[in-house]
Amino acid sequence: MTHYQTLEIESHRDVAVVWMNRPDIRNAFNETMIAELSAAFKALEADDKVKAVVLAGRGPSFCAGADLNWMKKMAGYSTEQNYGDALGLASMLHTLYCLSKPTIARVHGHAFAGGMGLVSACDIVVASFEAEFCLSEVRIGLIPATIGPYVVAAMGARASHRYMLTGERFTAAEAYRLGLAHEITPPEKLDEKIDEILIHLVTGGSAAHAGTKSLIDLITRSPLDQALIEETAKRIAAVRASEEGKEGIQSFLEKRKPKWVPGD
Repeated sequence: MTHYQTLEIESHRDVAVVWMNRPDIRNAFNETMIAELSAAFKALEADDKVKAVVLAGRGPSFCAGADLNWMKKMAGYSTEQNYGDALGLASMLHTLYCLSKPTIARVHGHAFAGGMGLVSACDIVVASFEAEFCLSEVRIGLIPATIGPYVVAAMGARASHRYMLTGERFTAAEAYRLGLAHEITPPEKLDEKIDEILIHLVTGGSAAHAGTKSLIDLITRSPLDQALIEETAKRIAAVRASEEGKEGIQSFLEKRKPKWVPGD
C-alpha cells in the first residue's frame, strides 16, 4: 500500500475514505498534499474494488485552503513558476471531478478557498451544521481561479458573484439553500448520514455510475439539439447491450439483486 505524508486512506468493503491528515493546520494544502491527492485519486480510479470515495479531513476542519508557508514560497515565484504550481492544483481538482466513481465530501469545520474547490468537485456534499464556507481569495488580492469552474457549477453563477466578490463566510444552512450541500446534519450524525447515502451508491453498477457522470457532464455542456438526442440514444443502446446492463435487467426481471450488490 502506498504511504502518504499528508493523507490516510481507509477502505470499508466497497468504499474508500481519503482523509486529509494535517489537522494541526486544518488540512491546509501545499504542493505535497496536492500531489498526493492527485496520486490517491488516480489509484482509486484504477482500483476495481472501490465503488465510491469519501473525501474527509482529520481534526477540527475539512480544509482551510492553502498552507501559509506554501503561499509565502509562491510569493517569491516567477509568473512561470506560479503557473506550474497552479496547474498542479487545477489538475488535481480535475482528477477528482472526473473520477468515474461517485464521490462524497464529508464537510465539518472550515471549507475555505481551495477547500471549497474540493467540496465543489465532489458529486455529493454532506455538511455538519457547524461547517463554514468561504471564498476568501479577493480579501488577499487573489482570485478563485483554479477552483472557479467547480464552484460556479456547484452553486451557480449568481451566488458565486456574491460570495466570490465579498469573500464573506457563509453557513452550512446557506450552502444547503444554494444547492452546494445536499445534506446538512448535526455533527454527531455526519457519518450516519453519509453511510445512508453510501448504502444506495453501492447498489449501483460501476459502469452505470461512470456512464451517468459522463452523461451529466455532456448534458451540461451541450444544447438540446438533434446531436444530443442521438448521442443519448446511442449511449443507452450501448449500455443495454453491455454485460452490466444485461445483468441488471435480468436481475430486475428475476426479482433478485444484481451480482455487483454486496451480500448481507
